[in-house]
Amino acid sequence: MVKKHKRRSPGMSVQIGKIGMENPVMVASGTYEYNEVTKELIDIKQFGAIVTKTITLRPREGNPLPRTCETYAGLLNAIGLQNKGLNAFLIESIPSLKKLRIPIIVSISGDTAGEFKELAGNLAEREEVAGIELNLSCPNLTNKRLFAQNADATYDVVCQVREMTDKTIIAKLTPNVTNISEIARSAERAGADAISLVNTFFGMAIDIKKREPKLGNVTGGLSGPAIKPIALRMVWDVSKKVKIPIIGMGGIMSGEDAIEFIIAGASAVAVGTGSFINPNLGIEIIRDIKKYLSKNNINGMKQLTGSLAERS
Repeated sequence: MVKKHKRRSPGMSVQIGKIGMENPVMVASGTYEYNEVTKELIDIKQFGAIVTKTITLRPREGNPLPRTCETYAGLLNAIGLQNKGLNAFLIESIPSLKKLRIPIIVSISGDTAGEFKELAGNLAEREEVAGIELNLSCPNLTNKRLFAQNADATYDVVCQVREMTDKTIIAKLTPNVTNISEIARSAERAGADAISLVNTFFGMAIDIKKREPKLGNVTGGLSGPAIKPIALRMVWDVSKKVKIPIIGMGGIMSGEDAIEFIIAGASAVAVGTGSFINPNLGIEIIRDIKKYLSKNNINGMKQLTGSLAERS
């Protein structure tokens, strides 16, 4: 009698710089609050990693209300990096984040390269922090300065942060540029361990009855399914130009969406806006990716990443 061998479950682990993740699905910055309410909604520990809401050196109040606005197949937000600042984050947030026992990536932002450097220096010795995401691309700041719109500015920030830490550095880039691959290459040369693509697109909405903007900040960042085809194309473009891993995001609403990003060249994906509709979306995506790997006899994520078969 021939002994039947049970099919081995496909490997889901991925490596982003020094960060080993059990699966390729991450929580995008600013889309989850890790508190008692969240624990009742979802088992966050199932994610491969989480990215915190962006912090700055000092507290920020954020932009005037209203800060969010639904659009066709998308969401505009103009939060303005509201946060309690570095010191409060280290005292109040780090202890609870540590309990999750999954890689914690801290998102940081500054008005100058020096502020990024100072933030990174304060996080460098914290063992709870697995990596640092450089938010070079928030579209909702008053000064409107986006480091990621300039290759030299991106290079400068990443270089200064690299001097302060050997932790994994992820450069989060803006799609609001002519050539995103050029910016990504600059971040890679400066020492970034990974690229995060993409942040939100500039957008706005108008209340025609009042003839005024629907957002207090007038403009905001567009996320959701509406941006997915463009984000996907940018991941594909950049994957052909850099050797470091890419974290894909932008309108991921299903396992199929996530798999598209991975096939296009992403080593991992981050789920954001979709979680507002379905808090368990990320967990469902993890399961869908695993099923896809098994169904298609794919042994691991490396075999799937960047496997797009281009037409001749």
